[in-house]
Amino acid sequence: MTATEAPLLEVRGVVKTFPAGGLLHRRVVHAVDGVDLHVRRGEVLSLVGESGSGKSTLGRCIAGMSAPDSGSILFDGQDVAALDRAGRVEFRRRVQPVFQDPRASLDPRWPIARTIAEPLVANGMGAAAARDARVAELMSLVGLPRHLADRRPRELSGGQQQRVAIAAALALEPELLVADEPVSALDVSVQAQILNLLAELRERLGLALLFIAHDLGVVEYLSDRVAVMYLGRVVETGTVDDIFEQPQHPYTRALIDAIPHPDPQRRMTTARLAGEIPSPIAPPSGCHYHTRCPWAVDRCSVERPGQTPFGPTHEAACFVAAEHPFPPRTSVTLQKGTL
Repeated sequence: MTATEAPLLEVRGVVKTFPAGGLLHRRVVHAVDGVDLHVRRGEVLSLVGESGSGKSTLGRCIAGMSAPDSGSILFDGQDVAALDRAGRVEFRRRVQPVFQDPRASLDPRWPIARTIAEPLVANGMGAAAARDARVAELMSLVGLPRHLADRRPRELSGGQQQRVAIAAALALEPELLVADEPVSALDVSVQAQILNLLAELRERLGLALLFIAHDLGVVEYLSDRVAVMYLGRVVETGTVDDIFEQPQHPYTRALIDAIPHPDPQRRMTTARLAGEIPSPIAPPSGCHYHTRCPWAVDRCSVERPGQTPFGPTHEAACFVAAEHPFPPRTSVTLQKGTL
């Protein structure tokens, strides 16, 4: 993509709330709070943050499964909310979701060949013989042996089930996959296999990918850029090198510090993530992270920080970093007895 080419996906000021009930007071969950981001053609953007940060809700809005309260989502330059019926059908073909738990998205009664073919059937694409050929092609593409075609989901491993879900998502030749925690329910060894598969599919098909995860350690290998989300807001975006080498938001630094290190005698010199994420029903004022931030100043509790650029591809919403940028992360070797 050139500097003047429009992004494939653009999110502008998206807000999404949900009613939280209550007899005396009407309360709402502030799931997504004014998010801006974009995904270029063929790019992998990873959206990361703790549970409750709003990333899955944002993913559902982007995939057309939930309508935002305000703001806009543009796909290939068109406002998704303004599409007519034919435009919405085409949008759903070009943007496909992949969910966390494949068992919840696969019909337990259907053989996997029918599951993979169902998007083709639903869209009236091809005769039966052509669909059978397409199913065989898709199974090969995601690394599923052809003899599994007549198996039910319960007869497959978790990794095989996720491969079926990915094959079904690819059936209509989408341009963007919205993958919501697609490896978090899998064993670590299987996670690596699915990440490798997604990387291979991206290269082979030219797919763009919005990869949603709660673990920064999972996304480093796969991503071109990373957006870090906290309590409904994107607090930092940058390339993988920007985020992992010189993060500028304290929350990002704490998430990276939480990644297990293979050498127990080493740790990174940054702040540990303390406490629980506040309730999205009553988020803190100002910078939402100030109640957990070791660098917070008075201003952080009353003003919402805007995005400060730290380079051509890197920005973060932090008053402290805007005045005094954080240095690159460095590691220190712990001496015996200092733990």
